[in-house]
Amino acid sequence: MKIGIVCYASVGGSGIVATELAAALAERGHAVHLISSELPFRWRDDVPGLSFERVETTSYPLFREPQYLLALANTVARVAEESHLDIVHAHYAVPHATAAYLAGEILRSTSHRRPPRTVTTLHGTDITLLGNDPSYQRVVAFSVERSDGLTAVSASLRRDTIQALSIRRDIRVIPNFLNCTEFRRRPDPEFREWACARGRFDALVIHISNFRPVKRVDVVLDVFRRIRTKARVRLVMIGDGPDRAALERQVHREGLREAVEFVGERHDFLRWLSAADLMLLPSIQESFGLAALEAMACEVPVVASRIGGLPEVIQDGVTGFLCEPDDLDGMAARGLAVVGDAALRARIGRAAAEHVRTTFSTDIIVPQYEAYYREVLAQEPVTAGLNR
Repeated sequence: MKIGIVCYASVGGSGIVATELAAALAERGHAVHLISSELPFRWRDDVPGLSFERVETTSYPLFREPQYLLALANTVARVAEESHLDIVHAHYAVPHATAAYLAGEILRSTSHRRPPRTVTTLHGTDITLLGNDPSYQRVVAFSVERSDGLTAVSASLRRDTIQALSIRRDIRVIPNFLNCTEFRRRPDPEFREWACARGRFDALVIHISNFRPVKRVDVVLDVFRRIRTKARVRLVMIGDGPDRAALERQVHREGLREAVEFVGERHDFLRWLSAADLMLLPSIQESFGLAALEAMACEVPVVASRIGGLPEVIQDGVTGFLCEPDDLDGMAARGLAVVGDAALRARIGRAAAEHVRTTFSTDIIVPQYEAYYREVLAQEPVTAGLNR
C-alpha cells in the first residue's frame, strides 16, 4: 500500500506513535510518506520506503499567523496526487483529519484519480479537550464523521469520543505499541552510579512527560517528597513544557536541587529508564499512557492514577500500581514499597516487560493497522454515503 501519515512533530504521544508506525509500515514493505511541519522527534533516516514531506507555511500581512491548516491540506493533496496514495492516516483530529478531508475534496474536484481513503486515529486531547471546547467541537465532530475509518488508542477514549461528540460511527480500538527489541532494560552500572549522584542516593525515581497541567508535575514532586522522608531517593524529570519553569522555581525554593534534576527532552531517555527504579505518573487525564508503556518495557514499576486508559495498560499489583488521582499517600506508599523491596521491584518489572511484549509489541499491533487499512479500502467511501 501507499500510505500518507499526518502527525505533529513534537515529543507528545501522538507524534511518537505516528512516527513509529510509519517506520514499521515501511519496514513491512509499504511506501510511506510522513507529513508534518518538521522532522519528528524520533525520525529515522535509515528505513527504505519511508520519506518525509515538510509542510511549508508562509506569513502574509493579511493573516495574523501562518495558515497551517491550509498549507497542510495543500501538502496532503499534492503528496496524494503525486504518489498515488491509497490511505491518508491522520493522527489527531484537528487539524490533521480536517486537512485530510479538505485534501480529499480538492482532489475530488481537480484530479482524475480517486482520492485516498482517510483514517483518523484519536489520541486523547483532540477529543477530551478540543472535542469539548465550543470553539472547536463542531469542527472536530465534522472531521471525525467524514473519516472513512476511525481508531482510538484505548476503549476509554472510544467511550469519551462517543460521549463528547455524540457520534454513531464505529471506532476501532488499536492501542499504542513499542518496538520491544529497542525498548528493553539495558543496565549501565556507571551511568546508574552517576545518576544516583555517586552513591548519595539509593534509588532513582523518574517522570517523563510534556509538563502540561494534565500531567500534574507538581503532584509528582509532592509524592516524591513523601517517599523521600523514608528513603534516600533522587527524582529525575525528563521532558519540557509550560509547567516546567514554575516547578523548577519550587524545587529551588525548597532546597531540593540536589535531589531533583531536570534534564529536558532527551533522545537517550532509554539510559534513564534502564537506570530507574520507579516511575511516577499521577496524571489527571491519560487516554493511553505511552510513557507508562515505555517504562514497563524497561522493567520499571509504574505508580499511576487510575484514570482513562491507564487501567488498560497497567494491571494493578501485577505489572504496576494504580491509585485514585487524589490518593497521594497511597501513591507514596506504593512507591516506597517499590524502592525499598528489591524482590518486589524485580517481580513487578519482569511482569510489566512481559505484558508489553505479549500485548503491545510492534509485531502484534501494526498488523492490526494493516488489516484495518484493507478493510477501509474495501468499503464504500464515507462521503459517498453522506452525499446520497
